[in-house]
Amino acid sequence: LKYLVALADHRHFGKAADACFVSQPTLSTQLRKLEDELGVVLIERAPRKVMLTAAGQEVVQRARRIIAEVEEMREAARRSRDPGSGTLRLGVFPTLGPYLLPHVVPRLRARFPRLELLLVEEKSDELLQRLREGKLDAALLALPVHDDQLHAQFLFEEPFLLAVPKQHRLAGRRDPLAIEALAEETLLLLEDGHCLRDQALDVCRLSGAREKSGFRATSLETLRQMVAAGVGVTLLPALAVHAAIAQPASICLLPFASHPPTRRIALVWRKSSALDGFLQQLAALIAEVAQQQLQAPAGGCA
Repeated sequence: LKYLVALADHRHFGKAADACFVSQPTLSTQLRKLEDELGVVLIERAPRKVMLTAAGQEVVQRARRIIAEVEEMREAARRSRDPGSGTLRLGVFPTLGPYLLPHVVPRLRARFPRLELLLVEEKSDELLQRLREGKLDAALLALPVHDDQLHAQFLFEEPFLLAVPKQHRLAGRRDPLAIEALAEETLLLLEDGHCLRDQALDVCRLSGAREKSGFRATSLETLRQMVAAGVGVTLLPALAVHAAIAQPASICLLPFASHPPTRRIALVWRKSSALDGFLQQLAALIAEVAQQQLQAPAGGCA
């Protein structure tokens, strides 16, 4: 099954064999035996091209789940001997990771010194796919997450602030903004695939604001610098604007009044995971750290 998954990932017999640390003839022979045992053709073998049949694609999906279950069984055995040891593969999306993890990781290392933490930063859809395939143990994601096979443990709610250039008409305001204050604004947003883009579009729909056409940023830092350059205004999550994050000159951060726009963050893992107990502890630790960071004052002009 591992050989078949490797072939599906690499679409090349030689590369798949290298990834599995076996010779190409060994891999080919074992895949033939798998086809004989199942009684179906799994692989279309054409010169210089490898494709999976419809049956092969279905078997690969099941194989990924089986392999993940076996790994979780092994991990459960290790965790039963020492809950704080082993490897944890944790995913996080780019508009959260740089602003939360530097506060979480030291606390995690202090509490679980024998834990090896492997971090993966990707867009939310990619993290969900890796989580389903068993390539990640857990991921920090924005709610909602619609998947009956996954458990989402709510951690914290993160408000947004409005970032405007110092010369902007709203920059001098001392009172928190009402959401309606955005009605005449054109917002700079991230490119497709970022959950922050979807959240910002929801705010646009509520407030009557519009997206700036012809502009799609690839990162939160690009948005921040474009605001500082006077190109437009944007929404920034609170953890990205707190004390330890250097703000560029010529930018003002304006909080919203009661019921500000927010995003809800959860730790998500498979319901079948053998790490359930440990991940509950991890979720509690992350929630505690995030709440501490969110209590720091935010807003004002750099």
